[in-house]
Amino acid sequence: MAEYIGPLEPREDWDKWHVQDIGLDEPVKKLAPEKIEKVVNRILQGEGWARIKTYVDTCIHCGLCSSACHHYLSNDGNPHFAPVGKIRNTLWPMLKTKGKVNAEFIKTAAEIVYTECNVCMRCSMYCPFGIDMAYLIGLVRRICHFCRTVPQYLQDTVNSHAVTMNQMWVKQDEWIDTLQWQEEDAQDIVTTARIPLDKEGADVMYSVIGPEPKILAQLLANASVIMTVAGIDWTMPSFDGWDNSDMAMYSGDWEVMGRVKKAHFEAAMRLKCKKIVMGECGHAFRSVYDRGNRILAWRMHPIPIVHAVQFYYELLRDGKIKIARKIKEPVTLHDPCNIMRGRGLYEMGRYVMKAICEDFREMWPNREYNYCCNAGGDTINCGPPWKTKRCDSNKVKAEQLERTGAKIVVTPCHNCHSGMEDIVGYYNLGMHVKFISELLVECIEIPEAIKA
Repeated sequence: MAEYIGPLEPREDWDKWHVQDIGLDEPVKKLAPEKIEKVVNRILQGEGWARIKTYVDTCIHCGLCSSACHHYLSNDGNPHFAPVGKIRNTLWPMLKTKGKVNAEFIKTAAEIVYTECNVCMRCSMYCPFGIDMAYLIGLVRRICHFCRTVPQYLQDTVNSHAVTMNQMWVKQDEWIDTLQWQEEDAQDIVTTARIPLDKEGADVMYSVIGPEPKILAQLLANASVIMTVAGIDWTMPSFDGWDNSDMAMYSGDWEVMGRVKKAHFEAAMRLKCKKIVMGECGHAFRSVYDRGNRILAWRMHPIPIVHAVQFYYELLRDGKIKIARKIKEPVTLHDPCNIMRGRGLYEMGRYVMKAICEDFREMWPNREYNYCCNAGGDTINCGPPWKTKRCDSNKVKAEQLERTGAKIVVTPCHNCHSGMEDIVGYYNLGMHVKFISELLVECIEIPEAIKA
């Protein structure tokens, strides 16, 4: 193994960043050294050893990953915020001491890996060897999970997943009630709009994330309008499995992640659907498309999976929906990490945007080199106490947005949408943050026979 390089010198600005979080502050009071050592060695030597050894032996300490990280760039090149700095202050001491670290170390490590890294994987694009820093950060998060040292807000969403199979504690009757009144809202636009429930054999099962029935219910109506105009045979489940999100994937609780993904796949199989179309969320898509089948030890997905961006692209390309008018205000597109860098849908996204926008403006950098949204990796689900830290650590995103001169920023991802709203508000950018479906509903041609 490569020579160990010890942790960086203590951060002079630590007090500036630290906030009280019961999920971090309380568990360490009961965390015994024996417990920590057992957990660390279980995860590092059991679950991750082969990949860890490969990455540590490969890293040449060149520092190229630093220039990729928005935390590093936004904090004036502070080495503590560099990807390799985060590893040096978390993973490497655990490796060197074989888990003989104290409770305060775990608390500090938790704060670093949950609030100072978005696991966006941009650094891997710059690493000459493609080292997956996000995977290493994820292993530290897994250690923190087993040490019960997780930001409280994030842990609460995981608890909700474990109990209700959705992240917002939505009861089944609440879910069905929301679908019913959103169907009515859709009928204000298209008279024949429906949200079919539990229809067996439909071409498409449409799935969304937990916040939609709680705070973004209009997106359900948007989906109904688009599906109806396009003539899609579709359905949604009334039972568990409708929420495709997965906060457990980022907390380190891979056991709950597996349960949540199994429920999602089984919902589609129970309904005998031909494919799953997922709403506009990047982290959810990654959890289903990239992590779900593997955590369940399935070689392939049991049912084809399509993200909304690809779905909209195919509808436009095949002429199933047509554009009646275009958005006149200048519009820019944020490339979500998990569907653009992770899945490569950036050209499909631009096809859609150029079809519905008169004045489309690119950010720079863009596509797979785009900066993270300020919310990725579930840093936004660490809760309001950490908002200022997130926003201060992503001023490069604010500068990137401002340079476009756009009035609307579109992002086909819920986490990105929330993170972008935080950035726009924090830096007074004067932009509106939208989902693609919001613009599509404004722009698509609705036949007179079904127009409300």
